[in-house]
Amino acid sequence: MSKAPNRGTFSPGVGQQGVTDPPNFEDAADILLESSQVPEFTGPEGLLLLADGTRLEGRLFGSCGIGMGELVFTTGMCGYQESMTDPSFNGQILTFTWPLLGNYGIHQGLSESSGIHPRGIVCRELMLQPDHRDSIGSVHDFLAIHGTPGICDVDTRSLTRIVREHGTMLAIFGPLAMEQDMANTLKSMRPPDECDLVAEVTIPSPVILNQGATSNEGLPLPRLAVLDCGIKFNILRELSRRFEVVWCPADMSFDEIIEAWSPVAFFASNGPGDPAHPGAASRVKECLAEAVRKEFPVMGICLGHQLMGLAAGLRTYKLRYGHRGANQPVLDLQSNKVHITSQNHGFAVEDPSRGMLAPHPSGALSDSCGNTLESEFQVRYVNANDGTVEGLDLLDKPCFTIQFHPEACPGPHDASLLFDRFESMVATHLKSAQGVRSRA
Repeated sequence: MSKAPNRGTFSPGVGQQGVTDPPNFEDAADILLESSQVPEFTGPEGLLLLADGTRLEGRLFGSCGIGMGELVFTTGMCGYQESMTDPSFNGQILTFTWPLLGNYGIHQGLSESSGIHPRGIVCRELMLQPDHRDSIGSVHDFLAIHGTPGICDVDTRSLTRIVREHGTMLAIFGPLAMEQDMANTLKSMRPPDECDLVAEVTIPSPVILNQGATSNEGLPLPRLAVLDCGIKFNILRELSRRFEVVWCPADMSFDEIIEAWSPVAFFASNGPGDPAHPGAASRVKECLAEAVRKEFPVMGICLGHQLMGLAAGLRTYKLRYGHRGANQPVLDLQSNKVHITSQNHGFAVEDPSRGMLAPHPSGALSDSCGNTLESEFQVRYVNANDGTVEGLDLLDKPCFTIQFHPEACPGPHDASLLFDRFESMVATHLKSAQGVRSRA
C-alpha cells in the first residue's frame, strides 16, 4: 500500500468528447491507498447461526464483529470485489460458493460503488496474500477498513445446499464466545426486506455525470434521467458512453426531474429489497409509470424491471434462493437464443400465465394492482433454468425491461448489446418526435 492516494477514481465523463469538468466519485478501494494501518488478520474463533438451527464454526476476518442479515449465496468464480460493492446486496450476508476468496486481491477502479454493502461475508478459504501485481490489499484489508465482518473456514458447500433446499433465511455470525447473545438476537431479527433498503443506497442529490457530452460527429448526446435504486458504477459507465446522464435520487418525482433537467428518456437501475416496499422503490415505480404514459423511452434493469412489472399490473414475489452469479442462462423468446448473464436478485415478476415459479417458502407476494402504464406488454426473456420472467417488452411504447445485468461487472458480455438497443430506441423516438413537430 505504498502508492500515492488517488481518491475519486470513478468518473465516467473523463476523456469524453465535449465534457470539460466531470465530477468524480470515490471507489470503495480508494480508501486502501490512504490507510497506513490496517488490522492484521488474527483469525479469532467465530460462529455462524442460521434461523433453522444450523450451527457452523469458523474464523473471523475483516472487522471481526457481528454480521446479521438474510443469508444468500453467489455462484461466480471471480468478481468478488464487484459483488461486495454491489448495492443490491444491502441487508444480506453474502456467501461465496467458489471455495477460494481473494486470490487476486483488491484493485482500484473495480468496485461497483463507494462502499461495501453486504452486512457480512462468508467463505471457505480466505487468501491473505493475494498474487497480482495490481493488487492494493487483501479481502481482509478491504473488509476491515470498511468495518464489515467476515467468517472463513466455513463449509460453504453444505451451507449452499441448506439455502437451496429451504430458501434464503436469517442468519448471524460473530465471536464464538458470544454464541448465546447471538442466538437471542437471531430470534428477534426481522427480514431486511421490511426496511426501505433502496433509500439507504440511493444517491442523496442529482448530478450530471458528463455534461456537454457529444457524439463522434460532435452532436449533443441525448439527456437520460437515471433513477438510482442502488446502481452499479459500470451501468453508469455504459450509459455515459451513449447519453448525457443525470444521476437522480430514487425519491425524485417525474415532474421534479422534468422541471429541473428536461431529459428525453428514463432509466431505472438495479437495487436491493422488495420491489413492493412502500418507500423509495414505490416512488420510482410511479415515476416510471408516468414516463411511460407520457411516451418517454424507458429501460429498467433488475429492480427497475420488477417495478415496471408492478406498474404493468403483475405481482412480484420472493424467490426460493434467488439468482446471484455470473453464469445465469436467459432465453430470448424472440430470437430463441440463450444469453449467459450476470444476475443479483431475490424477487421476481410473476408469469402472466403460469404465476409464481420457484417461490420462497415464506410465500412473500405483492398485492394485485391494475396496469398503470396504459400499454400492453409481453414476456420477452425467461430464465432457462426455472422459467421465471427475465424481461418485458411494451408493445406500443419505446420501453423494455430486463432482470439481468448487461453491464457485465462481474460477468459475461452476452447481453451488453441491450444498451445499444436502448440507445437506438431513444434515437428512433427523437427522430419520430422531430418529424411530428416539423409536420405541425
